[in-house]
Amino acid sequence: MAMRSQIYEWTNLSTSGSNSSIRMTTDPFEKTVSGDKKTDIFIGGIGTNITKPAETTATQFVVIEDIATSAHANSAVQVRINTTDYFQNPDITDQVGVPGLASPYPRGTASDGGVSPTAGDNVLPSFALTPEIYVLPGQTYSVLYTANQSTAITAYGSANTTAVACFVKYTLYDGPDSLIANRLLEMGITVNPSNVDWYKRSLLEQQSMATATANGGVA
Repeated sequence: MAMRSQIYEWTNLSTSGSNSSIRMTTDPFEKTVSGDKKTDIFIGGIGTNITKPAETTATQFVVIEDIATSAHANSAVQVRINTTDYFQNPDITDQVGVPGLASPYPRGTASDGGVSPTAGDNVLPSFALTPEIYVLPGQTYSVLYTANQSTAITAYGSANTTAVACFVKYTLYDGPDSLIANRLLEMGITVNPSNVDWYKRSLLEQQSMATATANGGVA
């Protein structure tokens, strides 16, 4: 499949005997996340991880469409392309990214992290990732979680309220669709599935017109 929408969920949960795991397990335990330190949700060694850095090949193009994180623990989420953080202060200095209070995951969660949301405190998103983030062929990218506080999120038994999470939604364009995505970018057109399909139809129409002209007006 050349074009597919994907999601990735990270939590600081793992088995009691390991700091990270590839898959969510039954009866997981919260793992400590250091305060004011950016943790790579893909390969950061805490919670649910994958086995290699997120990257695009020479024939891939990724569009990150949505990011969100826990509304409690002063959580924030940042996107890094190669070595450059996407969200920065106006003076180009570093920042932790989008706060969970602006883009909560799950939506409607409580800002205090309690098991039962505080009355009237069902946090809904006020942030939208517009424009979306493009990861060009050959680039690496990271999504970074930060608990923006001086104390760590303490690890202790399962089913407690120290669990935090991040969510990423993106579309992967591969093969010919990656070439089309790059062409749309050159044309200044937003890269999304509808525009990729539009470009394909345009190419087919041009091919049909060229064939008809070559055949004396008969398609």
